[in-house]
Amino acid sequence: MSSTAAKLAPRRVFPFTAIVGQEEMKLALLLNVIDPKIGGVMIMGDRGTGKSTTIRALADVLPEIDVVAGDPFNSHPNDASLMSDEVQEQIEAGQSVTVSHKKVPMIDLPLGATEDRVCGTIDIEKALSEGVKAFEPGLLAQANRGILYVDEVNLLDDHLVDVLLDSAASGWNTVEREGISIRHPARFVLVGSGNPEEGELRPQLLDRFGLHAEIRTVKDPTLRVQIVEQRSQFDQDPESFLEAYKPQQEALQQQIVAAQQRLKSVTIDHDLKIKISQACAELDVDGLRGDIVSNRTAKALAALEGRTEVTVDDIRRVMTMALRHRLRKDPLESIDSGYKVEKTFGQVFGLVDPAEQNGQVVGAR
Repeated sequence: MSSTAAKLAPRRVFPFTAIVGQEEMKLALLLNVIDPKIGGVMIMGDRGTGKSTTIRALADVLPEIDVVAGDPFNSHPNDASLMSDEVQEQIEAGQSVTVSHKKVPMIDLPLGATEDRVCGTIDIEKALSEGVKAFEPGLLAQANRGILYVDEVNLLDDHLVDVLLDSAASGWNTVEREGISIRHPARFVLVGSGNPEEGELRPQLLDRFGLHAEIRTVKDPTLRVQIVEQRSQFDQDPESFLEAYKPQQEALQQQIVAAQQRLKSVTIDHDLKIKISQACAELDVDGLRGDIVSNRTAKALAALEGRTEVTVDDIRRVMTMALRHRLRKDPLESIDSGYKVEKTFGQVFGLVDPAEQNGQVVGAR
């Protein structure tokens, strides 16, 4: 009995609101949850800076979702764009579906994963002998309506990264084999992380991540002590620690839900859109992804903070994350720290460039 109870015991996750520092990473993750169409986030930084802890914490703080019971794709009971074909056929035939609630899925993609493990496989023998589409769902199916996390994504095979980005952009995964084709919804927030010392993604792949967050090891001794003490408290008595942060966690959950609902009504002035595109053009950003992501992210930030109109400050706060990784043309170049984006933003929006004002380079500290 005790072993069964142990199996059923919920996994304790460090609370998102207790995480100290790494504000850029936390903001990028929150904005992607509010608007998954931003296109995910690439988190690059030192080892041991809490990347995976933060991502698990975010999945844990999100409200539960309604799913069709027993469906391997986490199908939405009402939204056709988030349903598998089987569920859609069932509903169109007038059959009722059982609805259950579950935590937002958080799926880890291991480095050694094969394409079959990621996309799913078709049992050709069964399909030919029994005439049924025998499909074994993969990680993309499990990640539908959730978060797909790829640690050390810069070490993953380029072809697999392409598959992930295609699914994240289209919201669907298609598996084709021997003339048999199966597709299912695969709408998820793609989060990649890595250490720049181990190499960067090719510019063409990096450009397809919506945002790029840079994180560094905390240098302030006081903050370091605070982080160590918090982790120690959580490990010794997770129940009490989680209870202490429950009000903040619930408040953040309500803020996220309100922001998701408010997002549709957020507007951005036409002049601001022109200036965003002007900044992208002056930075020589290829394509229009930079423009689109900057607009989307600024709207998500306004929604998060309870507003329905985007301000210049919203754009300033998100533009570096949306553009810094799109400036890199040569695979051997390093990603800009954000100085170029900040400088161009100041010039385009008519703000004083802090570097010129102080006579020193911002970000060199």
